[in-house]
Amino acid sequence: MSNGLTAILPLAIILTSLVTGILILLLGEARERARWVVNLLGATLKVALVGYMGWSVYQGAHFETRFTMVGDLDFVLRADPLSFLFMSLSSVLWLITSVYAFGYMDHGVNRARFFAFFSFCITAAVGVALAGNLITFFIFYEFLTLSTYPLVVHSGTEEALKGGRTYLFYTMGGGAVFFVGMIWLYALAGSIDFAEPGTLAALPAELNPQLLLIFPLLIFGVGVKGALFPMHGWLPIAMVAPAPVSALLHAVAVVKAGAFGVARVVYHVYGLDLAAALGVLTPLAIFASITILYGSLRALTQDDLKRRLAYSTVSQVSYIILGVAILSPIATTGGMVHLVYQGIMKITLFFCAGLFAETLHVKKISAMNGIGRRMPWTMAAFTVGAFGMIGVPPIAGFISKWHLGFGALESGQPWVIAVLLLSTALNAGYFLPILYNAWFKEPPAEWMDPAERAGGEANPWMLYPTLITAALSLWAGLFAGSQWNPLALAKAITESVL
Repeated sequence: MSNGLTAILPLAIILTSLVTGILILLLGEARERARWVVNLLGATLKVALVGYMGWSVYQGAHFETRFTMVGDLDFVLRADPLSFLFMSLSSVLWLITSVYAFGYMDHGVNRARFFAFFSFCITAAVGVALAGNLITFFIFYEFLTLSTYPLVVHSGTEEALKGGRTYLFYTMGGGAVFFVGMIWLYALAGSIDFAEPGTLAALPAELNPQLLLIFPLLIFGVGVKGALFPMHGWLPIAMVAPAPVSALLHAVAVVKAGAFGVARVVYHVYGLDLAAALGVLTPLAIFASITILYGSLRALTQDDLKRRLAYSTVSQVSYIILGVAILSPIATTGGMVHLVYQGIMKITLFFCAGLFAETLHVKKISAMNGIGRRMPWTMAAFTVGAFGMIGVPPIAGFISKWHLGFGALESGQPWVIAVLLLSTALNAGYFLPILYNAWFKEPPAEWMDPAERAGGEANPWMLYPTLITAALSLWAGLFAGSQWNPLALAKAITESVL
């Protein structure tokens, strides 16, 4: 493989969605069919390029784009197993979510702006994944904040604007704290390259107190987007956004970028040896555990479906952080694979929430009695996603919880088992009543009227992507041992960081 291609491909993957967004803006509102074609071509090309990169990395190729910005600060894009895990999730779900959004936004307003910033958001998420050093990570991390804000406030209502202000307050505040930690770290060690995780460990021991203070600054900075307690408050409020945006925030972009950032800080900035020596991993595990239980408890009390799913995300994303914080190969594998598994399960649930709202104008859980009889395919997909979140085998969520539990025992931390069991019980507590009411209670008479049902269960543009992600959730659990399963990549990440 030529050196030119290995240097160009990471940048090309970034540009596919960036150029797509720019072209959509230039096309404007009127040229709807052209906008769809450009969006689908861009998303498909990104998936193809990411797939080619993954295959090449498996064959031993190395991809890196690097140029100097100023002084000794380099802009670096690089592929490694962790970046490929997040990048593949983002690119595949962008394609699927774009198809769903075509149906959802069929009669919406400002569609060109919506799809353009949708593309910019994925550009930022993939940039976060491919970032090869701390400064490049920060650039894309802040770009992610700016590109998602117009999506949160898309409807333009007072509620949406309030949600957007809250989102900016949290995420830009987190970015400012991260920037302070990054500059402080740069003053001590120079530019931090993710390919050299031993840089900080080589510093004199008398600098350890400063490194101990910098660590929570970096974790706070990325933990805001990762909805780590108590920095989670923006996430339920941001659910005023359209359903495709909610799905994107929870499954692909923002919260996953936060969890991914925690993994980068622990594995590739500090390194596990130094993090363990400084004693920062146990407090991180405790904060993750508190978030897991807090999010589940808050989800129990929500009647709005999207808010219940939002608090579920607060809980579920911290499984990833918990896996990062436990010094165990099995737990690390569980945390990393949950980054993908939670994504495909949670996007299924938000797709379903959008279908319920668009088809029957149902947004409250208390209004979902009998909805499974009116929309059986949609509710079947919701059931798969909900069982996966609970951890029912053989759906994907069971695999990641299994690894986290065994990893906790392997590392001599049995208290984590109690957290997982209690969380599972709470997951069941806020999902099973929805399933029971939807399948076994009587629906309103107007839902079953033949004339009202004549239009079909749901918009096919929205339904088929939902069924695909539900099927992926089931496939990921049933075929966890396959070499093509994300679990195999999670194991490769574990080998590279431990």
